[in-house]
Amino acid sequence: MSDWRRLLTDPHPGLLAWAMRWCLRLASFPYAWAMWSRNAGYTWGLLKATRSPLLVVSIGNLSVGGTGKSPMVAWLARWMRKRYVRVAVLSRGYGELDSGRNDEALEFELQFPDVPHLQNPDRRTSAKLAEEELEMEVLLLDDGFQHRRLARDIDLVLLDATHPPVGRWLLPGGLMREPLSSLSRAAVVVLTRADQVNAEELSRQQRRIKRYAPQSLVLTAQHRAASLWVQPAQSRGVDQLQGVDVLAFCAIGNPESFYRSLTELGARVVDCRTWRDHHAFTADDMAGLADWVSAYPTARLMVCTMKDWVKIQEPSVGGIELAALQIELQILSGQAELEQRLELLLDKRRFASD
Repeated sequence: MSDWRRLLTDPHPGLLAWAMRWCLRLASFPYAWAMWSRNAGYTWGLLKATRSPLLVVSIGNLSVGGTGKSPMVAWLARWMRKRYVRVAVLSRGYGELDSGRNDEALEFELQFPDVPHLQNPDRRTSAKLAEEELEMEVLLLDDGFQHRRLARDIDLVLLDATHPPVGRWLLPGGLMREPLSSLSRAAVVVLTRADQVNAEELSRQQRRIKRYAPQSLVLTAQHRAASLWVQPAQSRGVDQLQGVDVLAFCAIGNPESFYRSLTELGARVVDCRTWRDHHAFTADDMAGLADWVSAYPTARLMVCTMKDWVKIQEPSVGGIELAALQIELQILSGQAELEQRLELLLDKRRFASD
């Protein structure tokens, strides 16, 4: 966990941390005003959104990082391709690497080589390219809830069921980009990591969502470890982690979830290292990881996330094999209703284009 995230979410902060937290919370008020003003501009028609002739499906969240947007985008892409729908992903491209792509794009292209991934801070430009040059039918707007310059046909918003209540202040005093009241714009709300809270807490969160978004379809989902990947792009079963001493590292929004997944799969995580989200690994970082291995002679495997693995692309580090844990989204409830809504949108768009 980053120091900033720990400062905002620690349930038992010290006096200094408590004081710093409240200073940051005071700074949340001007941010809240700016966010409210911007959203009001779109609601009242003072700011205009560009409408694409293609079907636009937005996947976003209310908080910063770690809700599982990438697995949700992958789920939708897989669903569309099974129906032979030409679909492209539009993303901002945060954390661009020397190749001109970021970690999410590299990971996505590995899994879906037939789905274009277009990166541009102005998604309107990417939407026009997808329409005019790539002849797409559907656009998946990654991290699109706050990107209101491109109109969408449906908004899917992800909420982490394990999100600590203490972090529900707006930035910079909390982890929220927008308040829960913004769920009124969402057609679908997905509670991710729903398997990690008890039934009573899950029901309470579902009721809270319905208070803010009575019109929304509320889904529950979990993140499931699907496979291990090793160079050169080979997939293995996650059962190979059982009883193995591993070193784990990551640079994602919710590192604790990744480490928990490894433990639940039976791996013995002897040590772990965490970088900030979207970190670009340098030669010094790799040398440090190699030195790290020498301190743990029982370690037989080094494991990272797919987002990290596609940036590193090395078969081994410090003499032991490097593997990536691939995570997939599994919808626990509401899948049939979601598919029905997507089918209706596809039919409506096809009818309009005929």
